[in-house]
Amino acid sequence: MNRFKDFQEFSAHLDGLGLFRMDLTLGRMQAFVRALGPAPSRAAVQVVGTNGKGSTATFLASVAQAHGLRTGLYTSPHFVDFRERLLLDGEMLSEQDWTDLANALERSAPGLDLTYFELLTALAALAFGQAGTELAMYEAGLGGTWDATTALPVDLTLFTPMGLDHEAILGPGLARIARDKAGAMRPNGLAVTGPQEPEVLDILADRAREIGAELHHAADLAGLPLAKHLGLSGPHQQENARLALAAWRLVARKRGWKADPGAETRGLARAFIPGRLQSVDFDPPLLLDGAHNEPALIALVRALDALGLRPAGLIFACLKDKDLAAMLPLVRGLTDGPILVPELPGNERALSAQDLAGRLGPRARAVPDLDAALNLLAGSKGRVLLCGSLYLLAEFYTKHPRFLTRPAT
Repeated sequence: MNRFKDFQEFSAHLDGLGLFRMDLTLGRMQAFVRALGPAPSRAAVQVVGTNGKGSTATFLASVAQAHGLRTGLYTSPHFVDFRERLLLDGEMLSEQDWTDLANALERSAPGLDLTYFELLTALAALAFGQAGTELAMYEAGLGGTWDATTALPVDLTLFTPMGLDHEAILGPGLARIARDKAGAMRPNGLAVTGPQEPEVLDILADRAREIGAELHHAADLAGLPLAKHLGLSGPHQQENARLALAAWRLVARKRGWKADPGAETRGLARAFIPGRLQSVDFDPPLLLDGAHNEPALIALVRALDALGLRPAGLIFACLKDKDLAAMLPLVRGLTDGPILVPELPGNERALSAQDLAGRLGPRARAVPDLDAALNLLAGSKGRVLLCGSLYLLAEFYTKHPRFLTRPAT
């Protein structure tokens, strides 16, 4: 008998788990993996880090697809619909598919009491197995040692650049964050890292020696692709693309697949993920970016400089748990124009618009909501940058979902 009669019932169950409920242990996910039985023969890659995880996983999936492989891509968070987190060959599953997966999971591994993120991770693994994916990509949610994706069998663990974020959960300081993320490395496994602070590289190297893992540097395995040949904009995407390319070549060699330079180039060029320096034809014309912490804002500043873009204005919101002292000077420097700070209705984690605008200075102005900000900046001759919180982007995409998908070419 099925537990969930339809998608609405499953969706209500998922919402009831609480998006931010955490229990940082692996026991439930390990029980799920045991219930699934012997690991399937498909290749799998886990992506861990602070920024660039979703972009790196997306580049890797696109390169694999360009080689004709059936791919599964699991990323987080979502903007509008949790179905965005799980893609098969670049496409979301239907609501009926999700309902069938949830019921199949209940039959094969009942009573696990999985958290919100654990349940979606388990459903992704189940979906990839049922679909016969040849390469699956799993983006870690938070940290590494106790992240749900770390319970899954993988061929390779990737480390994108690490920085200060989620210190309240992972601990204060870069070293504690790096040690937690390094814990995702598998004993006797393979790992590849992108650029890191020297302190982080030492921690990764120590962890690899301790557990007998083989740690590679992406720069030793792949050249730096030119930014103009990438589907995702900004010079920081070059390192994400190189890490994905290094991962592809290692997995291809391990699995006996032929890596074709032409397919690699096509895959990198076709990669798309919303909210990564995304240009949107709107009124006002927009740049959408998910930069929501200091390292991401630094990358955004560099990307705008490299592209010769100077936003005519800024729409910015922020959560309370961010390092505002480090972020605010970067935010002020993003534009010479007005800075509008909308409220994020119903979000208890958001900093109030009035408080944030006061901290940003005389060019900043609090407004009731995103629509008010867009209306005030309508008619701008240059592009307006929208960033600072993924919830702010989610509000835009909820109202204008057509921008969540790749533009037709």
